[in-house]
Amino acid sequence: MTTPQPSAELVLDLRCQTGECPVWHAASQSLYWVDIPAGRLHCWRPADQKHQSWRFTQQLACIASLSSGDWLGAMEDGVYRLGLAAGEPVSATRLVAVDHPQAGMRFNDGRCDRQGRFWVGSMVMDMGLASPAGALYRLQGSGSGIRLDKILDDFLTLNGLGFSPDGRTLYVSDSHPQRQCVWAFDYDPDAGVPSRRRVFIDRLPAGRPDGAAVDAEGCYWITGNDAGVVHRYTPEGRLDRTLKVPVAKPSMCAFGGPRLDTLFVTTIRQPTAAPDALDGSVFALQPGVVGLEEPGYSE
Repeated sequence: MTTPQPSAELVLDLRCQTGECPVWHAASQSLYWVDIPAGRLHCWRPADQKHQSWRFTQQLACIASLSSGDWLGAMEDGVYRLGLAAGEPVSATRLVAVDHPQAGMRFNDGRCDRQGRFWVGSMVMDMGLASPAGALYRLQGSGSGIRLDKILDDFLTLNGLGFSPDGRTLYVSDSHPQRQCVWAFDYDPDAGVPSRRRVFIDRLPAGRPDGAAVDAEGCYWITGNDAGVVHRYTPEGRLDRTLKVPVAKPSMCAFGGPRLDTLFVTTIRQPTAAPDALDGSVFALQPGVVGLEEPGYSE
């Protein structure tokens, strides 16, 4: 008997321009995510359906939680500490600047490893240039000892960051139409260093590989941008299943909910979308597996 596919449930119809980087915050039982070009951070709490958002002065690409209640935010010119309040204005203090190799760049995908280091990729905003100026950076430390080190380079549009449950495999994708590849690396959790790069997925069966998540079984979930799907791959690189979302451009996924058994999916709204289209909304799937709690940044 064929197992029925779970249907995607609409969580919030916000029409984000580029909804990205969903993060389930266990302490507050809330989902956080960003709208990159709007420079906006969103928060939604399922228990009472409360939604809040905060706007910053730069494009906000990705986030990681801090134990203080503040957040890390990777923006156009560096990584910031974001202070949130009940309403605006908000605070944004730059912790470390980034020296991009060319103009017109910003950070893109990012997340923490199991030890609390923040990994973040960069990209040239004009994807038509197909410039391999993107890089993968590692942020660690605090105060005057905080460091942002470039670890890998030669990316067009870095995406798909994820870590295996034991923290010993790092996944990275390049979602640019000219690359469309996912790599796996051996990862030294003590030193925070990736090695032995190899192709994990050479083009998806549908869509471009965008943002990702890893579940408790070690399987890698990757959104298929342009195809309206989310794929699940086993640690051996075998396609296990494909789930649909009702818009063309899913951008990233994250496990959340009280039991970490809900897969939240952010999406992108195209300029040509019809006024009543759901592109840019957040959706939820019940995939039948559980995820892992997202680590915060270790200061």
